[in-house]
Amino acid sequence: MFLTISTTGSAERPATDLGFLLHKHPEKAQAFSTSYGTAHVLYPEADAERCTAALLLEVDAVALVRRGKGKGRGGAPDAALAQYVNDRPYAASSLLAVALSGVFSSAMRGVCAARPELPGQPRPLRIEVPALPARGGAELVRRLFEPLGWTVTAEPVALDAEFPEWGDSRYVHLVLEAATLTLAEALRHLYVLLPVLDDAKHYWVSSDEVDKLLRAGEGWLPAHPEQKLITSRYLSRRWSLTRQAMERLELVRLAEVDDSDVEEIDNAVAAESESESEEKPTPLALQRREAILAALRACGAARVLDLGCGQGQLVQALLKDPSFTEIVGVDVSMRALTIASRRLKLDRMGERQAARVQLFQGSLAYTDKRLKGYDAAVLSEVIEHLDLPRLPALEYAVFGAARPRTVLVTTPNVEYNVRWETLPAGHVRHGDHRFEWTREEFRAWAAEVAERHGYGVEFVPVGPDDPEVGPPTQMAVFTAGTVKEEKAA
Repeated sequence: MFLTISTTGSAERPATDLGFLLHKHPEKAQAFSTSYGTAHVLYPEADAERCTAALLLEVDAVALVRRGKGKGRGGAPDAALAQYVNDRPYAASSLLAVALSGVFSSAMRGVCAARPELPGQPRPLRIEVPALPARGGAELVRRLFEPLGWTVTAEPVALDAEFPEWGDSRYVHLVLEAATLTLAEALRHLYVLLPVLDDAKHYWVSSDEVDKLLRAGEGWLPAHPEQKLITSRYLSRRWSLTRQAMERLELVRLAEVDDSDVEEIDNAVAAESESESEEKPTPLALQRREAILAALRACGAARVLDLGCGQGQLVQALLKDPSFTEIVGVDVSMRALTIASRRLKLDRMGERQAARVQLFQGSLAYTDKRLKGYDAAVLSEVIEHLDLPRLPALEYAVFGAARPRTVLVTTPNVEYNVRWETLPAGHVRHGDHRFEWTREEFRAWAAEVAERHGYGVEFVPVGPDDPEVGPPTQMAVFTAGTVKEEKAA
């Protein structure tokens, strides 16, 4: 099987930079052993104006059979193909995807030690795959690649050129072209979508494939219009794995909401009223953080979890107060955690300060032993980004399994939305909110959670407490082992 990657350039930005990105020298032909044969990397052309890298995978048919042969869905043999005479050595499939990840692993991660500025630069790319199995035809190929920024040419391959009446085969000759993608993005697209189009894998699909899918799909799969089909096929239609991946992808999509977008809505009223006041109003996002910090100090918390920490604003505020001796930020999105790490300057932080904070990836839809034993946990503007049927899973993971002594939950008060003159009637504050509760709805939910898990709950207004519609943000303070509950106003 065969694949080429081409780029163009100029004297100032030579196309041969492709060699740095792939970590393969254009003047050398190299061979790499794989579990099912040998992968060859060579450059048919390489100059400043145009450079092409080719990956040729020679499949050992005997090794393929001995190690489990050409597997079909979920690892079952493909009954339509014989063991030794099949399309695996010629057609792009999961074999080629695995070879891509092995031979170009650094390029796929966007790492280039010699030229660290190169991986983040979009460049003109042309990828050609002469024989690509496409269960779903050329139309499906376009539906998968076009939303990612590719111009797609997918020409069906005839079953037999001499007998056109036989029609087309399930293979296409694929050419992808893009000018706004990085090489790492392109390789990750191929790694996921080649086996998806083939709709088969040469190895047994286990639970670790979910992690592989999420790593390769970071930044593009959560918002892809064909996310469900991609996930199902990549995981060989194993329903339990597909459901797990879909839940994690949904949480990733929600976590990638930019905090600045939310704050823009939060601060709409304040911005509109600036002309009426000489003093610039305090942003609601800042008022929310200050209310959370005050509640944490009031309960004497020293070891704090920020669940759904996003880009690390609250973690940063907690670090400024030495009374918080251990701070843990948890988020499902590696992108958000990377931004948080940069915001906190973890790589340059002093040893004593660094010992107080850690960031790790985790899903609030599942129990996690790492979350046990903390004084307090914060869910700041998190629950409204979840579909209502998923709230019980979060509730159990936090209140039932992790069970911190204090839990703070903040969420928008939908009654206050009428005060946003820029917010159309009936709209939520952010397009990613799945719901926004009234004060009564929030109190009812909080009371039920507290009763089920042995917590008491009090309610604190955040922001201006309007006598008619209440505050813009409502906060519930859950305390384990108490029976306090503020009376409804």
